[in-house]
Amino acid sequence: MGHKDKSRKDKRLQEISLLRTIPYSDHQRWWSKETIAVVTGGNRGIGFEISRQLADHGVTVVLTSRDASVGVESTKVLQEGGLDVDCHQLDILDSSSVNEFAEWLKEKYGGLDILVNNAGVNSNTGSDNAVENARKCIETNYYGTKRMIEAMMPLMKKSAAGARIVNVSSRLARVSGKRNRIENDVLREKLSDVESLSEEFIDETINTFLQQVEDGSWKSEGWPQTLTDYTVSKLAVNTYTRYMAKKLADRPEGEKIYINCYCPGWVKTALTGYAGSVTVEQGADTGVWIALVPDQEITGKFFAERREINF
Repeated sequence: MGHKDKSRKDKRLQEISLLRTIPYSDHQRWWSKETIAVVTGGNRGIGFEISRQLADHGVTVVLTSRDASVGVESTKVLQEGGLDVDCHQLDILDSSSVNEFAEWLKEKYGGLDILVNNAGVNSNTGSDNAVENARKCIETNYYGTKRMIEAMMPLMKKSAAGARIVNVSSRLARVSGKRNRIENDVLREKLSDVESLSEEFIDETINTFLQQVEDGSWKSEGWPQTLTDYTVSKLAVNTYTRYMAKKLADRPEGEKIYINCYCPGWVKTALTGYAGSVTVEQGADTGVWIALVPDQEITGKFFAERREINF
């Protein structure tokens, strides 16, 4: 990042810090303690901070953790601060775990209003770019996210404000980006064409990448060259977000589901080996902002620092 870009970003983060101090007015608050938000991977890092900020705004949060005991401890920390937070074990890689969680959520809370797909993995840090864990990365970040959306959509409560899905993603995976882009022009054009996108095409693209990882040809096939497996997994999340927004657009008033994704930045968490330049408070902010944005039908968009960016 150039000096001017860094200065501009730092200034924007300062502006957001000020915005966070401004409380929502009563007429903006479409939510209440009856509003249920599910945050996957909410036991640490960005997920924990998203859970804290949502609960601090008065939403009831259910944070999920692959390790049940860790989830319980994280929840206690938030509850001791007077926040309405619950937890449940969840492994987004395991369909039976997802189904069990869905049944529990329906029985205890009757469903949900907000889903934040935060759970994810990154096997590389710094300049490393190994791809031996590509399948696990994509199974978690893309297929795990998709599994959660499919399981939670039938449980999303009807409301005038609409249900919200927020997918945590990365600017590294921008199709339109000048850096770390897909070099295959035809594939890039297809991924950019929202009208013709299909779930089958997204899955087919991912399978092609995994096959090329296995046969060793991925480097010469034009895939992004920085954190490749992580980038491709988030590219799939971004594309799936746009596809789902189009698919859900025709739902009637009172049953709307808005789906967006956002980049938290290079945050100081375990995912980045604590090498990030952004605090967890800053990294969580835009995700919380999208989840709670009042009086606006925003869907199929990509955000960073509370601003829309190109996919």
